[in-house]
Amino acid sequence: MKKLPWLLTFTVILLVSPVFSSDEIKIGLSLGLTGKYSEMADMQHKGFLLWQDEVNKKGGILGRKIKLLVYDDRSEPEEAKRIYETLIKKEEVDLLLAPYSSEITEAVAPIIEKYGYPVIASGASSDRLWKKGYKNIFGLYSLGSNYTSGFLELFLLNNIKSIALIHADDAFSLEVASGTRKWAERLGLEIVLDRVFHKGRDIPEEIINKLKSLKPEAVIMAGHFEEAINMLKKFKKYNWYPKAYFASVGPVLEKFYKVAKSDAEGVFSASQWEPDNGMPGSLEFYNSFKKRFKTEPSYHAATAYAAGMLLEEAIKRSGSINKKYQ
Repeated sequence: MKKLPWLLTFTVILLVSPVFSSDEIKIGLSLGLTGKYSEMADMQHKGFLLWQDEVNKKGGILGRKIKLLVYDDRSEPEEAKRIYETLIKKEEVDLLLAPYSSEITEAVAPIIEKYGYPVIASGASSDRLWKKGYKNIFGLYSLGSNYTSGFLELFLLNNIKSIALIHADDAFSLEVASGTRKWAERLGLEIVLDRVFHKGRDIPEEIINKLKSLKPEAVIMAGHFEEAINMLKKFKKYNWYPKAYFASVGPVLEKFYKVAKSDAEGVFSASQWEPDNGMPGSLEFYNSFKKRFKTEPSYHAATAYAAGMLLEEAIKRSGSINKKYQ
């Protein structure tokens, strides 16, 4: 499996035979529009829809409009597997895009590989996904094990030495936790509390009591939106706050600030994209997204949009939507 979506590498998967049909290009995917990944998946959905509309306004690709077939996998791997089988066998889609989350992408990866669909994974960063030798999946995100490295380096500059690591048990969160342990050891930081809890459930009271007892200077929450918010709520409920709080994924969403309000002040996170990053098209995407959806895009929306753009360019360069190897 390739870790980076090098466009030329991706393009060779698409044959150079010409396209003569005027029918729509059907592109299928599932997203967790409900369930534990719904906040991030909704952002990805909006990013994909914006790409679809902008492409079709320009006349489509190779003279054909594109049609996204998006199904709700309810944030469940087994449901996603069923949907991708249906998209391939019954819907007979021309191409596929990946679902959101490392967990669900990993679940559908064998199906993608079996049927030979080249797919850009725009919502997965678990290290183990890229160690299984898949040839048809191309990633956009940095590895989950590196999510907290920059934040931990800040500790050295601010004389913070004790950390509590709390994390959910999904694939991505486990990788973030694993990377945090590795980087903390390298930097000489002490993890005084390391606890895991089941994703989708409340943070156990035992963890909160331990935090209050041990008083770590910083708390790292490896999870998604709900975990980031729930940890912050626990701080407030139990009237205990660390000097620094880092949460993966959740704080990059505008909804986090609407829910947390002033409590969001001083919360740290890591982002895969920001509108003022100097990359061509970033501000244009940001403005178009905000105008249409009346909310700010997170990096989840930006990477979905980018996956669409990469797929579009690959089709144009190859002159075909044929997914088979030559």
